[in-house]
Amino acid sequence: MANVNATDLRAGIAFLYEGKPFKVTKYNLIKMGRGGATVRVNCINLENGANIEHAFSSNLSFEKIELQKKSLQFLYKDTKVATFMDSRSYDQVEVPLAILGSDIFYVKEGEEVNILFWSDRAMSVDLPPKVTLKVIDCDPGVKGNSASNFLKSAKLENGLDVKVPLFIEIGEKIRVDTRSGEYVERAKD
Repeated sequence: MANVNATDLRAGIAFLYEGKPFKVTKYNLIKMGRGGATVRVNCINLENGANIEHAFSSNLSFEKIELQKKSLQFLYKDTKVATFMDSRSYDQVEVPLAILGSDIFYVKEGEEVNILFWSDRAMSVDLPPKVTLKVIDCDPGVKGNSASNFLKSAKLENGLDVKVPLFIEIGEKIRVDTRSGEYVERAKD
């Protein structure tokens, strides 16, 4: 297996730490005066979906793991697992909701998504940075308020509540950042 230095732990890289697989979401190098540097990474534990921040000395190295992407169709979820299907072989894969966390809210039934696998084990959903979702409930829109910074609550088709500008109305499609869960813009049809 290949090793990766702590200073090379960029977003998207997967590595083993204390026997557990992690995927980096954010990287920050902090230089200390005369001493060495510290690497701060935000990462996702690929076994349980927990977001964790680690600080490592810049001279450490880790075992890099290769994640394989496989395009699967999202079928349904119950209280414990989400079920995906390979459209070619019709094999079904169950991924525990504890691992997927809130990522499952950004996947629509019937949609093709990339699932990340490590050693034939499904680890997580590889989401795009932004997704388009339909507003199913909110207070009425207010015309002329496109430049204000006032927000209202809107319920989306995936069940999430998001703060949106006052001019957004029921039935409109909006773009949402999958990393923060925040409104980005109106979707262009």
